[in-house]
Amino acid sequence: MIKVVKSGMLTTVQDLGRFGYQKHGVIASGVMDPEAHRIANLLVGNNSNSPTLEITLVGPELEFQEDALISICGGNSSPMIDGSPVGLWRPIYIKAGSELRFGNIKEGCRSYLAVAGGYAVPEIMNSTSTYLRAGIGGYEGRALQKNDLLSTLEMSEFSSSMLKELKEYAGNVNWKAMDWYVATEFIPKHADSNQIRVMKGREFDWFTKESQTALVSEAFSVDTKSDRMGYRLKGVPLKTANKQNMISEAVAFGTVQVPSEGNPIVLLADRQTTGGYPKIAQVASVDLPKMAQLKPGEKIKFTMISHEDAQQLFLERERLIQQLAQGIKLKYR
Repeated sequence: MIKVVKSGMLTTVQDLGRFGYQKHGVIASGVMDPEAHRIANLLVGNNSNSPTLEITLVGPELEFQEDALISICGGNSSPMIDGSPVGLWRPIYIKAGSELRFGNIKEGCRSYLAVAGGYAVPEIMNSTSTYLRAGIGGYEGRALQKNDLLSTLEMSEFSSSMLKELKEYAGNVNWKAMDWYVATEFIPKHADSNQIRVMKGREFDWFTKESQTALVSEAFSVDTKSDRMGYRLKGVPLKTANKQNMISEAVAFGTVQVPSEGNPIVLLADRQTTGGYPKIAQVASVDLPKMAQLKPGEKIKFTMISHEDAQQLFLERERLIQQLAQGIKLKYR
């Protein structure tokens, strides 16, 4: 059992999303940074869709009431166990009675806390993700609050092996991290997150030549009104050449649509199911984790790539993640 001592700014239970219900108007939701979520689960022996805690900007304080194997990936939110700093991107044993506390985030915007076995929350429409506006999924359909109690599911034999090894290393101390961690090529370089690769959207040709050029030559900043639904960007207004009517149609994670005032919106995890604004671009899947880790006020620049390049980059990242998964399995088989 894990007790929430302080909730933090916004801490929710999320998995990879609620798919198959968008035709009924139910959004996909899920984690903002799928890569950090998946690696956090791999490090504690979970499957990649096990729920994690998505921690935004200011993190919570959590009391572990039983021994646990955890990992923290994504943004650096200054985690500490019983007052001692803890490294990210590695398995960590935490002893019953210890307290995990997060501070202000130093790098990125969101951290992901996985626990071996996963959090015991009910599935709603085949997903444990929290959809805040509808109040469904996750922990009672809402963000975590003070004194909430999170149960965990039984961990696998694989996870038990890692926990046993770390407990032996720990001896009488309250926590111990593995002396190995995820290789640097897996860890997003948030300092470079201002470069976001995109492909042309379905209505790219509707925009003036000046706006098409501005999209990839000018910087845009993330507006403070941004949230899990979408990042509102501020910069050079983007204009269509002619006023055209369009019928609302399906949108995706990373769709860049432009309302009539010209400031683009990048749709994210809690995006609506359809959109009626012209789509000037689509963020490459490989760069969605970078987008998710941007904070309000940070600036980005778009770089145009082809669909083929985006597919190749995606496959290369998937190969790296599969290699990581295989390496962890070989170590504890």
